[in-house]
Amino acid sequence: MTRAKRGCSVSENKTGVLGGFKEFLMRGNVIELAVAVVVGAAFTNIVNAVVKGVINPIIGAFGTQNLDQYSTCLTTCVKKGGEYTDGVYILWGSVISAAITFLITAGVVYFLMILPMNKWKARQDAKKPVDDTPADPTEVELLMEIRDALIAQRNGSAADHIALQKTQASQNSQTSQS
Repeated sequence: MTRAKRGCSVSENKTGVLGGFKEFLMRGNVIELAVAVVVGAAFTNIVNAVVKGVINPIIGAFGTQNLDQYSTCLTTCVKKGGEYTDGVYILWGSVISAAITFLITAGVVYFLMILPMNKWKARQDAKKPVDDTPADPTEVELLMEIRDALIAQRNGSAADHIALQKTQASQNSQTSQS
């Protein structure tokens, strides 16, 4: 039983894969993504510092500064040496701290990055000239023209019928643009 060759040899495939990988790396998107990850990691440290240095002390005015210490016990909990040893407890303070960090991060990203970028794009779009060319006919309109032309051709008055249909189609496209 003989097998048919499929694809290319391993050496040809390896060159193709390496070439494709090199092309992928040389695109601008990968570099931009790497820069975004580095900036995001640095920004996370800033947000964490704001939460721990500003937000937690404000919350600490009503309790403890460390939100991780806020917890609730669902069953009988035994605490020995500062650690819970028995029972089921929920650390809802950690969840609140993470939610505050997320909200601050999302707010800064939206107000300092997304909103200005959207305004800039709107200004750039406003500077572009408006395209006044009429829209191309839709598939349905083209099919209707073809159908009517075939019917008219079968009936013998093709030229008159096609001219009438083109006039109607141009009137329809002008009223739809208004």
